[in-house]
Order: sequence, then C-alpha cells, then structure tokens
Amino acid sequence: MKILFNPSRKSATVDLPEWRSRLVLGFLLIFLVVLVVRAVYLQALNKDFLQQQGQSRYLRVIEQNSQRGSIKDRNGEILAISAPVKSVWIDPQTITVTPQQIKQLANLLDVNETAIQERINSGKRFVYLKRQVPPERADKVAELNIKGLYLKHEFYRYYPSRELAAHILGFTDVDGRGQEGMELAWQDVLTGEDGKRRVIKDRIGRIVENVGQIQTPKSGQDVILSIDSKIQYLAYRELARAVKEQQAKAGSIVALDAKTGEVLAMANYPAFNPNQRSSMNNQVIRNRVLVDTFEPGSTLKPFAIAVALETGRVKANTLMDTAGGSMRIGRAVIRDVRDKGNLTVSQVIQTSSNVGAAKIALMLPPKTFWEMLNRSGFGAETGVGFPGEASGQLRAYNKWRPIEQATMSYGHGISVSLMQLVRGYSLFATDGELKPITLLKRDTPAIGQKVISPETAQSVRKMLELAVQPEGTGNGARINGYRVAGKTGTAHKRLEKQKGYASDRYISSFVGFAPASDPRIIMAIMIDEPSGGRYYGGTVAAPVFSRVMEGALRMLNVPFDDSLGNLVTSPVSGMEGKG
Repeated sequence: MKILFNPSRKSATVDLPEWRSRLVLGFLLIFLVVLVVRAVYLQALNKDFLQQQGQSRYLRVIEQNSQRGSIKDRNGEILAISAPVKSVWIDPQTITVTPQQIKQLANLLDVNETAIQERINSGKRFVYLKRQVPPERADKVAELNIKGLYLKHEFYRYYPSRELAAHILGFTDVDGRGQEGMELAWQDVLTGEDGKRRVIKDRIGRIVENVGQIQTPKSGQDVILSIDSKIQYLAYRELARAVKEQQAKAGSIVALDAKTGEVLAMANYPAFNPNQRSSMNNQVIRNRVLVDTFEPGSTLKPFAIAVALETGRVKANTLMDTAGGSMRIGRAVIRDVRDKGNLTVSQVIQTSSNVGAAKIALMLPPKTFWEMLNRSGFGAETGVGFPGEASGQLRAYNKWRPIEQATMSYGHGISVSLMQLVRGYSLFATDGELKPITLLKRDTPAIGQKVISPETAQSVRKMLELAVQPEGTGNGARINGYRVAGKTGTAHKRLEKQKGYASDRYISSFVGFAPASDPRIIMAIMIDEPSGGRYYGGTVAAPVFSRVMEGALRMLNVPFDDSLGNLVTSPVSGMEGKG
C-alpha cells in the first residue's frame, strides 16, 4: 500500500502493511466463533442455567396453608372450626402508595395511619399490616391496586360455643398453633400439612398464571370429644348462676358417664371467650377442674369408711361414740357442729360426723389407709391427657402423725383436683372399679381397675343415699323421680402465705351420682369462697347438682327409679361437720 502526497490537493495516501488488516479480520472471526460456540453451549448443551435465570424473574413457589381439623362434640356439633381469611402484608422496599391510599387502608383494616406509615418506612422486605382480615374486606383492599401490597391466604379459628366450652377447647395463636386445652393436647392430630404450588407473577408481584401443584395441602384430622353440648350448656349456666348468687370467687363442675368413663360436661366460672384474646388472662384461662387442687373436706369420708369395711374393722351398723361432738388428739381437737351422740357407720356418712370418721380412720394401719387413697387415684394424674393437669398431694404414710391420719379421713391434709374426686367416686357408682376417664368419645364401656369388692361398693352407695335423704346433709341434691347418692363437703381454705386455715373462707362441694339403683352419671361441684351468707356444701353446691343432674338425666332419657313427688325439704339441710 502506497501513500501518495499531492501538494496541490492537500491530501495524502498512506501505504500500510496488508498483514494488519488480516490480523484484525482474524480476531473478528475468532470472536465470532467464540460467540457461536458459547451460544450453542448455553442454548443446546447447558440450557437449564438460562431457563433457571429466566424463571427466577417471574416464576415463584408459594405455600398453601392447610386447614386445621375441627373439634366436635359427641353428637357432631362443631365446637371449633377454621374459617378462611386473608392477611395483608407489604414489601416496604417496593411499595408505591399515596397518602389517600394510606387513609383508605387505615379505614379498611382498622389500623392507625401513623402505624401504617411506620411499617412502610421500616426498610424491611416483609411486614404485616393486618392478620386475619375477613375475605370481603380483603377484596376491597386488593381493589386499591397498590404496588408492593399483597394478600396471604390463612385460616381463623372460630369457637361457636364461646365461653361454654372454653376451658376444654383452649385456643390457638394467630398462626393456628394450639396454646391451651384440647387445641394444645391434640395439636399434632389437628394440624395438617401445608401445600406448595408454582405460579407466574408479573413485575409488580401479581399472580397471572398457576403453573402447577408441587404438594397438595392436607387438612388436619377432626377430633370428636366426649362432651355433650346440651349438658355442657346446662352445667355452665347453673354453675355461673350459683357463683353469682353465692358471691363466690369461682366455681367448677364436671360430669362423667358412669358406664364409659367419658367426660360429658366440664365447666368453670369465671370463663373467657376464646374468640376474643383480649379477654384472656392467666386467672380465667385455667381449667380449674384439672389444674387446681383443694382440700376436699367431707367428700373424702366415704373412702375412709370403704377401707374400714373392706378390711373388716367395721360394719355398716357398727356404733361409733362421737363423744359429745369433740375428740382430742394431742393438743388438737376435732369437732362436729353439734353433739350427734352414738352413730352407726352409715349415720357417720349421713350426718357427716368428723369425730366418727376420725375414729374409724384411726382404726386403720396408716399404710392400709394410704393404699386405699392411692389406689383410688389420689396423688396421681387421672390420665385424661389434658395439658397442665395437677396430680394433687398425698403424703407418704410413714410421715403421718395420728392427727394427720385422723383429719385426712374428712379431707384435710390432702389436696385433690375435682377431676380426681369425681373419678374416685366411680368406685361407689360401679362394683368397686376405678374407671379410666377420657375427653374423647368412647363407644364401649370402660374396664376399670378393681379397688374394692362389689359388696363394699354397694354398702357405701347405700350410705351415700342416706346422706341425700331429708335427715342427711345433702338433702338439697335430691331429684324428683330419681334416687340420688352423694356426699357434701365443706372445708376451710388453707392460708397461702402462712400455716393454718382461714376462719372465714371455705370450699363448698358436692359429689354424687344418679340414678342410685343403676348409676349413669357421676357429678362433682366445687364453689370457691362463697360469701353470700351460706357456705355449707349442702346449701351451696348440692342444689347445683340437683338442677344439672335432673336435666342431664332427662336429656339422656334415663328411666326413673323412684316415684314422682318424692321431695321433702329438711330444715337442717346442708349441716355437716366442719370437715
């Protein structure tokens, strides 16, 4: 190549070597070949990489919440159910929202505008504006078309019976996890398996196409309780009425099926509404039937009598000298409310004599008495499977002093739960079997553990029937048309921060069953600190038993075993020894 210079035209031609142009052309060809090879490699041999990169811009995997199983009563009535709702959340780094839209959001979600703005300014990638929003309201939020705002499908746990069965059911947290009661006890059964699906989203995060299901959500299993909602309603209503009338601190009631060991009703008052978490606190959410313990008072006397009968120390007609209504053991004195004279063992139960019961208990070796109480279920959990169940306290017999053995016969020096107490009475409602109890529906009779002989059980049952006659302390528990057996209890409350008992605070209770000829339901009632002027178990707790038991027997179509019009009132109803 030549470069020519022409002065007249003021232009120049430069001669360059030809290898330079060939070198540039070679580089261009090599670069082109590399691009072609790379394109073939990526699009034919290693195409998955590009597809993954492309899909990551628009393809998403989202979780699908599973529906929690329902809780139903024995007749299929729903007690707890999960309803579909939506939760509103935002991505503060991508959200685009106007002041007018913030105001609309605040009105729809019932959230303060300032709170919404603070969440928008948080700088996070995920912030909830409101959990569990009703679908119709969530749809109005979606209509605002706010970029960076999203809806998440969830479930809200709803309890149609509200306070009635709150202590049985418990409740869940906002994420649907059981926190108390049967919701917690059966968490693994009620909880399902979440699903996953692949979707295509547009550039502002809206789902525009469902690609496919990765994992189908699996709903949780339903749980069928032994509770009968009608009896539960009756029990709660009458318990609440009694607590209010007696101006008491609290109250509890529980009813068992004597044949199957199923819990037909269990209620506490005060109660709470599990649909409104703001109404909850540690005091009201406790299921007192199972987690609270108390000294049972005279309701424990039948157990002392039973072991004395079983071991041949006494018979039903054995006379006991109540020594003018008082008995000294060391420096302590045991008293009845009045001088009851000489009483048969049956009358000790009928009139609830502390002195008579103490004398019978002292006839027994401590180990023998302890074994009876232990085999009756005291000092151990009932096995019902309820979270936080108390085992009560039954001290070792080798640590008993004579006064402690004597007072234990009428329910002092031992602590029990109401569930333990009602279960213990299954000994007398059956032929001496301690029935296993359950909160789940059971279709067949339960086989219990033999504790006492049928003869002893039947003998104590007759004594408990006498206690509900007009001359007995439990006259207020009588029911028209049915024979009733049961026992009253009135115990001074123990002082919490010091030794001894409060002189003016009581636990009033009644435990019994009906019909006495063929027991179907066993029921226990406890009223904590009645202050309406009455405190004896016969006048405070026994009437509750009568009203609830009568209604429950009629609901179950249990035949009469006594003549109608059999009720006779007694002016001394409810008067028992201070045990």
